[in-house]
Amino acid sequence: MVIGAAARVAITGCRKLVSSHSSLLVSSHCRHMSMDAGSVSEKLRNSGLLRTQGLIGGKWLDSYDKKTIKVYNPATGEIIADVACMGVRETNDAIASSYEAFTSWSRLTAGERSKVLRRWYDLLIAHKEELGQLITLEQGKPLKEAIGEVGYGASFIEYYAEEAKRVYGDIIPPNLSDRRLLVLKQPIGVVGAITPWNFPLAMITRKVGPALASGCTVVVKPSELTPLTALAAAELALQAGVPPGALNVVMGNAPEIGDALLTSPQVRKITFTGSTAVGKKLMAAAAPTVKKVSLELGGNAPSIVFNDADLDVAVKGTLAAKFRNSGQTCVCANRVLVQDGIYDKFAEAFSEAVQKLEVGDGFKEGSTQGPLINDAAVQKVESFVQDAVSKGAKIILGGKRHSLGMTFYEPTVIRDVSDNMIMSKEEIFGPVAPLIRFKTEEDAIRIANDTIAGLAAYIFTNSVQRSWRVFEALEYGLVGVNEGIISTEVAPFGGVKQSGLGREGSKYGMDEYLEIKYVCLGDMNRH
Repeated sequence: MVIGAAARVAITGCRKLVSSHSSLLVSSHCRHMSMDAGSVSEKLRNSGLLRTQGLIGGKWLDSYDKKTIKVYNPATGEIIADVACMGVRETNDAIASSYEAFTSWSRLTAGERSKVLRRWYDLLIAHKEELGQLITLEQGKPLKEAIGEVGYGASFIEYYAEEAKRVYGDIIPPNLSDRRLLVLKQPIGVVGAITPWNFPLAMITRKVGPALASGCTVVVKPSELTPLTALAAAELALQAGVPPGALNVVMGNAPEIGDALLTSPQVRKITFTGSTAVGKKLMAAAAPTVKKVSLELGGNAPSIVFNDADLDVAVKGTLAAKFRNSGQTCVCANRVLVQDGIYDKFAEAFSEAVQKLEVGDGFKEGSTQGPLINDAAVQKVESFVQDAVSKGAKIILGGKRHSLGMTFYEPTVIRDVSDNMIMSKEEIFGPVAPLIRFKTEEDAIRIANDTIAGLAAYIFTNSVQRSWRVFEALEYGLVGVNEGIISTEVAPFGGVKQSGLGREGSKYGMDEYLEIKYVCLGDMNRH
């Protein structure tokens, strides 16, 4: 079956990541949880936030065949939990539950939905420490950064609690005197949301917030690598009053879950964050039922440093854009383009800043760089570095696995990178900063745009005129000027070219979950 094959191809990457984790675990003799992580895990379990069952129709359920999958701590390779491994039957029931709940949820007033979302936001903030700990456990990022993600993720729920009350229609001047023309915005229906492992909370709230606010219901499929945060967030949603069926969470057999969501005529929209290759497969598989599709896909972000840039600002901004989440974000600076006149100074100052980054377990005080998600991710980074060095690039700093072992990789700076190297063309998704030299503004724009991707870009310059010329010429959906962290709930997030379709966040994010209905009222002159 074409759709089935597409979905299977689309999500096999998750399986490879899981199997990679398993092989890594074998080498570490399946150790039990360490003292620190174990105590955190036990505390979370006692709080009721460490859930291992799926959520269908407001009930926590095991998989129907009782199969489970293991969730690992990437910093240690230790097992955190065994969670339900769900498939097509559970997903179909989740879809049916969402479909049934849609009628009542969509008929609530916007104000009523707003209050429920506000309560959910309040609970997320009240439990930000526990949620942050859960993110660090299963994803690996430093605890401070993980708690920051909770605040960022919760901000979407707060924003859309407010935006729910601002879905406005239109009155159109009629073309005939006895007519009245109206435009309504109505929720699209059941949404299938497929989310990645790098932001286990924020990538869910950025989708579920506007979906619920608009009156849609949702079936979430989190990554098999990081399902625990999604389940904890869902538990808090239930506590906040999100009704049974309005939010469902299924995880496990990715191909089966993907097939069920893509083929069901009851699912009217698919929203996905992940790689471009997977997004293309999902888009093709959604075509037979003509679902609305939102895709937030891969990037190849340039960070462009001009001669007239403030060196300190450029170093600080590029450092943040590159090494956030150990380089594992779709908006990370994948290529650092530096103009001739400042190249050597920047390389030296930037390398000094990178050298100060502290690599370690996310629960260790002072850690700023956690592990990569699994061994497959490390092997990819290694292959990119080896390719660059074999073609003439020079390692200034790092360039190898960290002495901590496991999936830790040294923060790396490489100079003399050219466009024939893989890391110039593809996402690194790791803590490696390639420095590319350019001469003119026109060169910088040409190099930056020479990619199929178009998600994020960064510019560092003290010239207002140059900043306008360059950001208008860049073929990207997001541009930061003298700033390396630019994502916020109040601004639209999304890419152009093969980096995706649609926008998330801001008032524009609501439109992705709404249909426009035109109504013509005739015979209006009759008394």
